Order: sequence, then C-alpha cells, then structure tokens
Amino acid sequence: MKFEVLNKDSRTRARRGRLRLAHGTVETPVFMPVGTQATVKGMTVAQLQSLSVQILLCNSYHLMLRPGSETISRLGGLHGFMRWDRPILTDSGGYQVFSLNKFRKVSEDGVAFQSHLDGTAYALTPENSMDLQVALGADIIMPLDDCLAYPATEDSAMESMRRSMRWAARCSTRLRELAPSGQNLFGIVQGGVYPGLRKESAERLIEIGFPGYAIGGLAVGEPNALMYDVIDQLEPHLPEDHPRYLMGVGTPDDLIECVARGVDMFDCVMPTRHARNGWLFTADGHIVIKHAEYKDDPRPIDESCRCPVCRDHSRAYLRHLFMAGEILASVLNTIHNLYFYLDTMDRIRQFIEFRRFDELLAKVRNKQ
Repeated sequence: MKFEVLNKDSRTRARRGRLRLAHGTVETPVFMPVGTQATVKGMTVAQLQSLSVQILLCNSYHLMLRPGSETISRLGGLHGFMRWDRPILTDSGGYQVFSLNKFRKVSEDGVAFQSHLDGTAYALTPENSMDLQVALGADIIMPLDDCLAYPATEDSAMESMRRSMRWAARCSTRLRELAPSGQNLFGIVQGGVYPGLRKESAERLIEIGFPGYAIGGLAVGEPNALMYDVIDQLEPHLPEDHPRYLMGVGTPDDLIECVARGVDMFDCVMPTRHARNGWLFTADGHIVIKHAEYKDDPRPIDESCRCPVCRDHSRAYLRHLFMAGEILASVLNTIHNLYFYLDTMDRIRQFIEFRRFDELLAKVRNKQ
C-alpha cells in the first residue's frame, strides 16, 4: 500500500490524497458504499462501476455466518465471488457482534456470541478475525475491537480502549504470521469521547505500527458537535503521511465537516438505507418521496443532479413506485443517493485541488 498527500487546504486540515492498493488506486477523500453481504443492496457490480465507486466495504461478521469464509475463499475471495475488480475494505465484525447480539460474553481472549440468524455459537478472537479477513481477501482489513455504546463512563471507555489496543497488537502479530499478499491492516483509535484516552489509543497504535488509522466508536449516538470536537482533538496525534478513516459517518454535511478536520476515508449505510425508505438527498436538503405533495410532481429529485435517475424520472413516478412497493423504487433511489454522495466527494476533491475548500465548508455552515 502507498498513500501520498497531493494537496492541503491552507485554511482547514482538509487533504487531497491518493491511495494505491492491490486492486486499484483510490482518490481521497473517498466515500465507501457499504456492501454488507458482498452486495450493495439493490445494485449490480456494473451499476456501481458506472457510478465510479472506487472502493467497497464488506462485512466480515455477516459473511462469516453465510456463506462462510471457506466458500468465499474457494471461489476467489470477495473479488472473485462478487466479480468486483476494485479495492475492498472489510471490517472485523466486532461492531456487529456488539450491536446485533444480546447474548455475548467478552473476555481478554475475544468475544463469544450466538448468531442472530440461528443461534449457533461462535467465538471471535483477534487471531481468527485475521484468518477470516485474509480468507476474504480484502485490500484493507480491520482489527477486532471492543465497541462501546454512548454514553459511557471514562473508566468504562478506558477499559474498553485498552482491551482494543491489546487486541490490535495480537491482530498485527497474527497478520505478520499469515503474511498475505496485498492486504493491509489499519489500526482503530478508540476511547469514547475522552480526548486523553483517544490520545493514548493513537500513541499505542503508532507504537505497534499500521499503514493507516481508523477512528472508531463515533456516530453511536453522541451529538454531532461532540463528534467533531473529538476528531479535532485527535487529529494532531495521527501521522500526517497515513490515511485516516472515520468509521460509520455520516450525512453529506458530516463528510464535508470531517474532511475539514483531516479525515480521508468514510463509510456509512445512510445513502443506501435511506434510499430504501424513500429518503432522498438533494442540494437543498432531503425529500421523503412518499409524501403526497409529490404525487403529480414532474420535476426530478434534484434539478441540479446529473444522475441517470434525475435525468430520466420524475418525483411523481418515483413516488408511484415506492407506494406500489415496486423493487425498482429501491434500485432507483439507491442509484440517486449513492450518486449524490459520490458527487459530493468528487466536489470536495476538486475544491481542495483548486484551494477553495473553505467556500464549500462555508456553504455547509451557512445552512445550519
């Protein structure tokens, strides 16, 4: 993996970079659509490629449960299984274990849990989380971490963070033993909303040594202003010459605000999940397509949008599809929302290159 910073904004900490991975080059800042079960719901690989998706996120937890890493490995890893020839990032599955399973037991060794599908017992450890992700064959893989809900006391956040750091060291050791080709393990900074713990976490990860650093444990219910503050205080403690990945964030405005704070990579289910629920993003905010006001509306979702949905279809038609429960509603809504997010990132990169990012940031803040 190679990462280089090409441009820096003089008024913020925004960076324009380039990340070279085994399956292609990623221009940053970048948004990664979430393909939880080796698919972005409602989208074909060809459709994702037509939208210029650079890199996908897939979920190790769900793929471990079905169809299983052994099956995927036999079929050429995720790239061969999906027929996707661009980069992939997999998360460790830790977040899903903690969020989807009521019956789980955390120990120093890892976490024991029951499948949310059929109750089968599983154990996820730092070591087998690496085995799992190496079998999946993603370009970027993530260590098992202890995910904490918000709010949490400082003592709880400290215990969780330090356990995550010990697990990160074990993940790093296991990956060196496996020595896979073209796979890169990022560290995940934890520590809740406590700046001192975040600093300690970053320092411990840097001592271990990773090619990239993720910011985990945010966008879990805390106010946006608090999230921004945590990133502000953490950023000086992250290496400038390594990519920074903010996990699970967020709205289009969040992306711009967090790029201003030095973040390079993002993922979030929001554009695709909201699309399936009829919530569509526009330059002027959002619309909920099921509302009766759109029944006879001949306009596109967003008159300034150049996506194929806005080019070819009216709000009235999209509302009809949604109200009729047609599968096509989810497909078209997803195409639009993903295009909107990817276009937002493209504009962010251009504004940084032209040294005008502060103008884009000011527009966001003037709306608030």
